Amino acid sequence: MLWLCVHLPDLPIEVCARGAPTDEPLVVVEGEGREQRVLAATPAARRAGVQPGMRTSAAHALVDRLGVRERDPGSEREALERLAALSGRYTSHVSLAPPAGLLLEVGGSRNLFGGLGTLIARLARDLAEVGYGGRFALAPTPLGATWLAASGAETRALDHGALFKALAPLPLACLGLDAGREALLAGMGLRSLADCLRLPRDGLARRVGPEVLLALDRAFGRLPDPREPYVPPSRFSARLPLPSPVATSEALLFPLRRLLLELAGFLEARALGARRLDFVLQHHRSRATGMTFDFVAPSRDARHWLLLVRERLERLELGAPIEEIELRVENPEDLGSRNLDLLAGEQTPEEGRASIVERLQARLGRDAVRGLASCPEHRPERAWRYGEPGEEGRAAARARRPLWLLPEPIPLEMREDAPWLDGALALEPEPERIESGWWDGRDVARDYYVARDGGGRRLWVFRELRAPGRWFLQGVFG
Repeated sequence: MLWLCVHLPDLPIEVCARGAPTDEPLVVVEGEGREQRVLAATPAARRAGVQPGMRTSAAHALVDRLGVRERDPGSEREALERLAALSGRYTSHVSLAPPAGLLLEVGGSRNLFGGLGTLIARLARDLAEVGYGGRFALAPTPLGATWLAASGAETRALDHGALFKALAPLPLACLGLDAGREALLAGMGLRSLADCLRLPRDGLARRVGPEVLLALDRAFGRLPDPREPYVPPSRFSARLPLPSPVATSEALLFPLRRLLLELAGFLEARALGARRLDFVLQHHRSRATGMTFDFVAPSRDARHWLLLVRERLERLELGAPIEEIELRVENPEDLGSRNLDLLAGEQTPEEGRASIVERLQARLGRDAVRGLASCPEHRPERAWRYGEPGEEGRAAARARRPLWLLPEPIPLEMREDAPWLDGALALEPEPERIESGWWDGRDVARDYYVARDGGGRRLWVFRELRAPGRWFLQGVFG
């Protein structure tokens, strides 16, 4: 097996800051009162001198308008799970490595993407598109890959020999020991994993506990280290807090795009598509605004979705500024195994027609763009209804009928016992008799014929049975 670890060193701050395209001075803090300290900071805050470990009060002294967010472990876990679902595009086995890591078993999929280098580059691009930066390391053991990535050593140790060379110089901090046990080892002159391996195993276990030996054995491949694969939920739900309130529709496109790309990755990994998107825009001190998109066919095309969102936002009055965006898809549908890029633009003809309809609905309003569907009704003028574009209806008759009818039947002249329209009409045999509608007071009794005029046009005419001799033109064949 070959494990790729993705370590997300800035996850606490990225969860809070990825909703804005600009680099704003923002920090995530932990602790209470005077002991509250900076856990992570954006590049803008770091350039101003803010550093992790600094007291929040000191950070405020360096930056006048510093954004401060308390650490939210729940949001970090949700983000990690959504990234695990997105990473399922590259392998069927993705595991969580909390608090800030993912593990992908890529031994079986490396060649599907043109090699490990291409796979890692594509995964890094996907993460960057949705607002996250990762460190990557490869190793034949999951814990070994985790330690290498977390230490910043973006190593590709493809066999156990290379793994030993890569792990041996790592500092003791990767063991995750408490301060007391780490100080004990340091007092013994130990600085690296290689130093630990040189000690007698029994003596090391007595000093720092048997769990350290177990961890070393799993990392170096002496013991198995099975990892449970992450199973994504059946529905998609993601919240994106904005670093500062947004008051314009144009400024919403950036965070909305990131949510849509997350959704596209989630769906592609499971060969699914979304027929409906539900957005909730949370306002500052005001009721939330809902924004729903229904599609003619299930899709996972983030580029097309973004076009629809842009069209809708142009007509949307925001009112109060937006502080958070939520996106939900309740019932994804099967879409097959087409391997679409997250920014795919290729469409089948059917998808192209659906895209046009959806864009028109987004721009003009859903009720302004309708389709026609047949009804189980024998009377021609009542055998259709307005419906959703592309909706299939149920027809009551299978006889020869024109696609389009005239708004109202037109009376025809009678000459020499034959209906006349710029000349005598030639009737084809086997008329269709329609007698229906007695239950609603609009009953009809007619014989319908396909007729040809002197120019060869095929017409749809009928003769009234209750008023023999009266003929009407009701439709024209293509």
